[in-house]
Amino acid sequence: MSLADAFRFDGKRAVVVGGATGMGAAAAEVLVDAGAEVVVMDVAPITAGGVRALHVDLADRASIDAAVEECGGRVDALLACAGVADGTEGIERINFIGHRHLIDRMLDREMLGRGSAIGFISSAAGLGWEANLPLINELLDLADFDAAVAWVEAHHTADYMSSKQVVCAYVASRAFSLLHQGIRINAICPGPTDTPLARANRDTWLGFGADYRAEAGIEVSTPREQAYPLVFLCSDAAAAITGITMVTDVGYMSSGVTGSFPAASVIADLLLNR
Repeated sequence: MSLADAFRFDGKRAVVVGGATGMGAAAAEVLVDAGAEVVVMDVAPITAGGVRALHVDLADRASIDAAVEECGGRVDALLACAGVADGTEGIERINFIGHRHLIDRMLDREMLGRGSAIGFISSAAGLGWEANLPLINELLDLADFDAAVAWVEAHHTADYMSSKQVVCAYVASRAFSLLHQGIRINAICPGPTDTPLARANRDTWLGFGADYRAEAGIEVSTPREQAYPLVFLCSDAAAAITGITMVTDVGYMSSGVTGSFPAASVIADLLLNR
């Protein structure tokens, strides 16, 4: 046995929600290569080889319940990768409420046990969530799917930024309680990444930080480059890490906070509510 085995998933079972395309598909590919048995859930067609494909619509509670039932069994790593952009019907369900419901159902069925890990994909839009925590906690306190949807509608927060702030707050707030069950939960906060969703929102998503990348001589991230840290956070090698949102933006936010790339400072202060 090698010390590096902690980075692998031999003998483990991983579920990737939103694994048909983009970062989710890349994560599923990495997990298969790392030795995992992989189940991919998505509303879109799943074409990847070497995985079990299950249909799920995160905007539909019944669909989530059916997918969890069909999946069954032990889940060592659950990767919550599905997400949509502003203007999509049900964004609050797809980006957060549906993921949380799926996690809760797996916990109820004891599919997520001691030693398992959960990994979310957040966004720079979710940074600075601490300033809004009192309001976000109102939503987090509503465990019921329909009650949570009704709260979002009443508070007019069915938008991308709000949903990603809730993801970051959820990860932070659930770390301690899940740790009692031996379960870790983390998220990544990717910089601009070349995915189908990003290309569909090219001007705003892929244009973000273009000046920084040009100055540094780099391109937007590939889905696999974002999949690596997400999969790592769900591996045994990350056993000491829980409750964090890891910023994986090749240094853009840090350069803005410190002023080492001054053009990023205004955006960093805005997103971080500083």
